[in-house]
Amino acid sequence: MAENGSPAEFSFGTMEEKPKGTARHGLTKIQTAHGSKKASTTVCHDDSASPIKATTIDELHSLQQKKRSAPSTPITAQSGGTFSPLSEEQRQKQQLQSISASLASLTRETGPKLVRGDPTRKAETPKVAHGWDHDFAPAVGISDSSLKFTHVLHNLSPAELYEQAIKYEKGSFITSSGALATLSGAKTGRSPRDKRVVKDETTEDELWWGKGSPNIEMDEHTFMVNRERAVDYLNSLEKVFVNDQFLNWDSQNRIKVRIVSARAYHSLFMHNMCIRPTPEELEDFGAPDFTIYNAGQFPCNRYTHYMTSSTSIDLNLARREMVILGTQYAGEMKKGLFGVMHYLMPKRGILSLHSGCNMGKQGDVALFFGLSGTGKTTLSTDHNRYLIGDDEHCWGDNGVSNIEGGCYAKCIDLSREKEPDIWNAIKFGTVLENVVFEEHSREVDYTDKSVTENTRAAYPIEFIPNAKIPCVGPHPKNVILLACDAFGVLPPVSKLTLPQTMYHFISGYTALVAGTEDGVKEPRATFSACFGAAFIMLHPTKYAAMLAEKMQKHGATGWLVNTGWSGGSYGVGSRIKLAYTRKIIDAIHSGSLLNTSYQKTEVFGLEIPTEIEGVPSEILDPVNTWRDKKAYKDALMKLAGLFKNNFETFTNYKIGKDNKLTDEIVSAGPIF
Repeated sequence: MAENGSPAEFSFGTMEEKPKGTARHGLTKIQTAHGSKKASTTVCHDDSASPIKATTIDELHSLQQKKRSAPSTPITAQSGGTFSPLSEEQRQKQQLQSISASLASLTRETGPKLVRGDPTRKAETPKVAHGWDHDFAPAVGISDSSLKFTHVLHNLSPAELYEQAIKYEKGSFITSSGALATLSGAKTGRSPRDKRVVKDETTEDELWWGKGSPNIEMDEHTFMVNRERAVDYLNSLEKVFVNDQFLNWDSQNRIKVRIVSARAYHSLFMHNMCIRPTPEELEDFGAPDFTIYNAGQFPCNRYTHYMTSSTSIDLNLARREMVILGTQYAGEMKKGLFGVMHYLMPKRGILSLHSGCNMGKQGDVALFFGLSGTGKTTLSTDHNRYLIGDDEHCWGDNGVSNIEGGCYAKCIDLSREKEPDIWNAIKFGTVLENVVFEEHSREVDYTDKSVTENTRAAYPIEFIPNAKIPCVGPHPKNVILLACDAFGVLPPVSKLTLPQTMYHFISGYTALVAGTEDGVKEPRATFSACFGAAFIMLHPTKYAAMLAEKMQKHGATGWLVNTGWSGGSYGVGSRIKLAYTRKIIDAIHSGSLLNTSYQKTEVFGLEIPTEIEGVPSEILDPVNTWRDKKAYKDALMKLAGLFKNNFETFTNYKIGKDNKLTDEIVSAGPIF
């Protein structure tokens, strides 16, 4: 507002030069990860993929096929397609009922008007949303833009989306298994450094900000600028796709989401990943609780405040909206909604978890946490147990529930022998991202990394034979934290106290193997708070405290399972055999591991069993497997120091009466 109380005026054509360090509109310049020299240390564990090297869509398309010649049957966009030409009279009747009708007045702030069924029926006038400042919003009058007609393709079936993708989206093909292969564009992974969250009076106090946090701030005005850009782009298209779906299989706490996107690929992806309503539920769907505007084919304006690239993924929790610009990677939608659940569910006393979950035939539920390469998918997939979900869950008063309606599996080096369930799930209805296939047979080569190593398959959870539908279960009995320790000093399995569970849950440790340099290979520790730092919204200690409270209330036991190296670090020792790890997991499920004797390790103070059926006793204590005891002690102390340095990020947050809980968590870490 101006000093006299009148609305402030903004000139969109000119901008005066501001002093260095001051942003437009008098805002203090925000240091983001892009601009910081310490980006690698201030940003949480980043599992995003490198951009592809192709510079044009034709180059990208050429990477997709094993042979470099054009397809035998070229696929070209057609001007006709599904829709018959409209008469002038019909067009006039439908104009202001379309998605672009919102351009004619301030009702545009509610977003596109979405029509299900007959597009000629009379639509209700959308209500004007309140709760944000209109002072900066220029008046919108009738213009030629309001005469643009856009088809709204609402909740299409997979078959219809296949047709749309193959007709109009270059790089979309049906593979030999029946899955839809497609390309995500230049971005083949998430862009966490381009994610922004609106910081307002509420979120300033509620969310986790600062060092280590994935939440990079933006103001509401900038969000509205990007939202306007996204909606304008969607309005300019001949057609848009709309999905109305649910999150959370717990019907009492499910969230209604609406996804507006420009690509059939994105619509099919979300059809698979979210929970699919019945026709009756769609009829009564009503207003969504959260909306995504995916205009990923269109870049953001890099000169807008807070922008550091042409990509921006923006979240406004007050408006319950998300805007995507400059990236077509579908995983941004999936993980964006996961972040929303990480904010909304704890408000209801429900813990949101980045974990796999399965259930035994006796009703015993286990949660599996682990970063990439720890074996989370492999170990949570058990033909003797029911799969509740592979990635995102809620733990509430009634037990656990899957947030999603599908699975998003990595498929690099996928084989029928190693992962038969995933292999068989890749069929009609499945989306295959960025895979390479043989030109004529359309057989996928899962070993080919020409486009990216981050190749993915998205399919409904019903495609897994032992999936439990509905995807809910009783309260967990076991909480399993997986780490691939390439330093070779963590035991194959440890029973954790509640403080230790919180400590290792907040740490979210695993080790990656660095590249070869002069013949030397060294492990590299990586930490991701709550085993999913890129998606959490609150401080990690809040989630850890909720986890411990629920474990204590329902009698769950925490376990730390090392699927990494034994007998030495990477390059010296060997990886623990999968058969031994499976025996350990079986003993956890059966409860037999609770009834054996334990001894405590030095430094980390972990309780390790002295014997497990089917597992050599000598490997249970890692010191026994090392020939060079000094090298073991050096590696142990190095890892302990890395844990301690990482945890310093979280010690400034106090929780519990007189901060006793925080002190108790810190004391559960390594002592040396």
